[in-house]
Amino acid sequence: MLTAKQHELIRFIQQRLEETGISPSFEEMKEALDLKSKSGVHRLISALEERGFIRRLPNRARALEIVKLPESAVSSSTAAPSAANDAVSAAMPAKAPAPAAPANDIIDVPLHGRIAAGAPIEAIEGQSSMPVPAALLGPGEHYALEVSGDSMIEAGIFDGDFALVKRTESARDGEIVVALVDNEEATLKYLRKDGGRVILDPANGAYDPQVYEAHRVQVQGKLAGLLRRYH
Repeated sequence: MLTAKQHELIRFIQQRLEETGISPSFEEMKEALDLKSKSGVHRLISALEERGFIRRLPNRARALEIVKLPESAVSSSTAAPSAANDAVSAAMPAKAPAPAAPANDIIDVPLHGRIAAGAPIEAIEGQSSMPVPAALLGPGEHYALEVSGDSMIEAGIFDGDFALVKRTESARDGEIVVALVDNEEATLKYLRKDGGRVILDPANGAYDPQVYEAHRVQVQGKLAGLLRRYH
């Protein structure tokens, strides 16, 4: 038998995994259970782990997996319906899916060289990979590019930054995209469409917009995040 707090905690973890695919932080668990300190959360997790209800995933600071659910979680979901109980009931049978990309997990994404945040440069090719926190990416396939130039500085994108890009061939006006021009040159710019033309807008008053016929521009992705090194 689990204590009331242990039962409440495993139910909260399961609900968060169902909703976001990411296990809650210790601070979130402390607040959800109205505990005075994180040490109480540690004790509850250790007890659940010893009893085989949860498992800590190795080499991940914030990653818990539900191994099984207490039988009382099923009966309580029918006796007292709530958002949390519904999540537990929906999760049965006992084996829960492993969380997809916990927040502190690290993912290797392809590093496709340098891209211009200025005048277009040669199209980039895959070269290597770089580790990226999963929390910066979200769903979908991603790759990284090293930024060259200063035409996007007013958007907070500087020379030497690493742009994290979600692969897509479509984007809305106002989104920052990787645009391939004439199948030869790639650049990072704001996207704007004007009839049969595509306008690639910089975020630096020293640069002019680049205007092309729509068939000359191919969207290869849109900006999902940035990494910056401080030397």
